[in-house]
Formats: sequence, C-alpha cells, structure tokens
Amino acid sequence: MQTLRRFLIAVLVWSVALVANAATPEQTASQLLDRLEAGDMVAAEAMFTPDMAKAAPAASLKALWQSLGALRSRGPARVVEQQGMQVVLQPLQFANGAINATIAVDAQGRIAGLFLQPAAAAPAPPPPAAASYSERELEIVAGKGPLPATLALPNGAGPFRAVVLVHGSGPQDRNETIRANRPFLDVARGLAAQGIAVLRYEKRTRARPQDFSGEYTMDDETTDDAVAAVAVLANTPGIDPRHIYVMGHSQGGMLAPRIAARSGKVAGLVLWSAPARSLLTLLPEQNRYLFSLDGSISTDEQAALDRLDAQIAAARGTAPVAAKDLPLGQPASYWRAFEQVDPVADAKAFKRPILLLQGGRDFQVVEADWRRWQQGLPKRPHTRFQFYPALNHLGIAGEGPGSLQEYSVPGTVSTALIGDVAAWIKEQP
Repeated sequence: MQTLRRFLIAVLVWSVALVANAATPEQTASQLLDRLEAGDMVAAEAMFTPDMAKAAPAASLKALWQSLGALRSRGPARVVEQQGMQVVLQPLQFANGAINATIAVDAQGRIAGLFLQPAAAAPAPPPPAAASYSERELEIVAGKGPLPATLALPNGAGPFRAVVLVHGSGPQDRNETIRANRPFLDVARGLAAQGIAVLRYEKRTRARPQDFSGEYTMDDETTDDAVAAVAVLANTPGIDPRHIYVMGHSQGGMLAPRIAARSGKVAGLVLWSAPARSLLTLLPEQNRYLFSLDGSISTDEQAALDRLDAQIAAARGTAPVAAKDLPLGQPASYWRAFEQVDPVADAKAFKRPILLLQGGRDFQVVEADWRRWQQGLPKRPHTRFQFYPALNHLGIAGEGPGSLQEYSVPGTVSTALIGDVAAWIKEQP
C-alpha cells in the first residue's frame, strides 16, 4: 500500500490522494483548507478534478478530516513545480498531531492532488540507562534495496530466542508508529527486557516507495522482506537459530504463516490482531463501522460505500482495470494475489506452535475473524488463543467503542500481552 496512494480509513493508512482550484496556488490551497475546516466537504470536493473527486468523495474526506481533530494552526506555505503543476507544501497542526499537506494545483486552477501525511515521527528515546538490553542498527538486504533495522538484544552472551516483527498495512516505520503510539517499540523493548531478542525494520513501502510501480503483490510489499529478516537473525551472533519466531500484527499476522512456509527457519508464530478473512471483505465492514459511529450513515457516506463495493467487485474480477479505480489505489495484481491467500489454511498447514492474540475493542479485525481462527485451528497442544477484552487493535487498553480518534491518545501496549508472548516463547521446547 503505497505511500501517497492509499486511502483507507480503517486500516491505519494516512496517505490520501485528493485535489484543488483558484487564483495563486497558495490562495487555492488556503481556500481548500478553509472549506475543509468549515466542514463544507461538498464545496471542497467541487474544487477537485473529476478523477480526484472520484477517488476522494465528500463522505470519505469528511471521515478522514474529522479523525484528525480540530485544525489548530497552519504553517508557512511554499510552492514548488512538479510535473507541470504548482504544488503547495504546508505543515498543519491538528489536535491529534502534526500533518504535512501537499496540495497540487493544475493549469486550470483545480486541485489535482492532495496528500495528507503525518509529520515525521520523533526519534525513539534511547533505552533507559539501567535497561537489561541494548539496541543496535542492522540492515535487511532483500528485494531492490536494503531496509534499515534495529535489533534489541538482551545483555549477556546468549544464545537468545528471537522475534521478527512484521507490520500491518500501510507504509510503516520500524516502530509501527500510528499517530501517538509506537506498538512495535513497546513490544520490542518489552520482550528484550524479558530476555528475548527482537528485530524490527522499516517497511519497504515506507523506506523505498520507489520500488513500487506497475504490477506487484503482497510478497513484494511484505513477505519477501520478512523472510530476509528471519535469515538475518539466523546468522546474527548471540541468536539461537533454532528459536526464531515471527510476530505479525494485523496484515502482518495474516501473512505470517506464508512467511514461515517460505522461510523454513521459523520455530513458531504469534498472530496478533490478524485477519482471518479477505481484506476486500474487511474494507467495507471497517468503513461502514466508522461512518455509523455518529448513529447513522448519510447519503454521501452511502455513496462512498457503494463506490467502494464497485471497486471491490472490479478487484475480484478478471478484466484489466487501472489501479486508480481499485481500493486504495493498489494494482489488480496486488488484490488478486491477496484473494488467493487463506491465512487459516496456511496456519493449519504450519505444524509448529502458534499463539493468537485478539483485543475485544478491535474494530478492524473483529469477532468474525476470531471465530474463524478458532473454528479453523482446532485445539491442539501447540496452538493457544489469548483474548483481551479491553484492548484495541494496537494492543492498548481503553473503554467504549473503538475509533480512529483513540489512536491519537498516547498509550502503550499492554504489559500483560507482552508478558504472555514472552512466557509462551520461553516455554517452547
């Protein structure tokens, strides 16, 4: 799911393609922001080119904008020329975090592109001076170029049992930074403090978006790099190559059995908030849930859901179709390959230990997925299910229905969840 072409409210993908129109580029951008801030999404959509209006209808734009919280301030705008368009670059400060806006204005003064991306996350603080582990930088050499990585290594000679963390959807950094939270940082340091080494790395769609053009699949995006990460760990001094585990979050959990099958070096799997059903089945459910949080679904919101249904039907078809006419702007090759993945069947074929983790307040991966995992993986000695009623999709405790706004509240992954993972890994023979 590429850096500037993904639009999915519920799969934590923040990059959104949109458009604008007016006098100078700065004035056009300002007018668009005025309309968005006023909540007049229909007027904002009227500034778009036809293609962008189709890609980002008013209902979807409203849901995204509202998830950012109130717009508190606008930083200075600057204009650059790209591909014959005037592009306005402007930092925005919302109640829920800092966003960098990129607004492209075509020759007719229409918005030809709007990208809303979180400002670069602050560097992770160093481990505490008294920590029982250290961190060092590595590289995952795979695909078209290397990926920066961090190894959290317990103090001592080892050999240590180890975990590779595999991201959910979207262009994630090594900490899986999602608004105010960094779940992979929490998990890596939490496990390292309990004597388990953890490797986390920048996802290719974030570190090297230039590697994605034309046709590609989830293997180019996720699987191949995770297999390479396992190989790096297996050849790292101080690591026990007989005890390397893959802990996949969300989409990463869905693909973890596939990663293990291709690696041949994985001792066990941790499937954390992992979908058990097709992503194209989850997408409309997630968006309908978010649209209905205010108690009803408007006409515009229903039109957006209908448009998504049409895109999903095209993705599931066999006819050629442009990526811009498919969910999240992903090419047909991506969706059609993903539709062939049955994560439950893949997990059932994996004959080594599996730990499944699910939060009761998760609105992205829900009870239907949890039931399918339980039904498809009958109880056996090396499969364990752990359910946490108060946790959301990020493994963070809260109250009430889950929402995107919750991700903007700083929190930490449950120590109980991390402790359960550590204990499970240590008990494996």
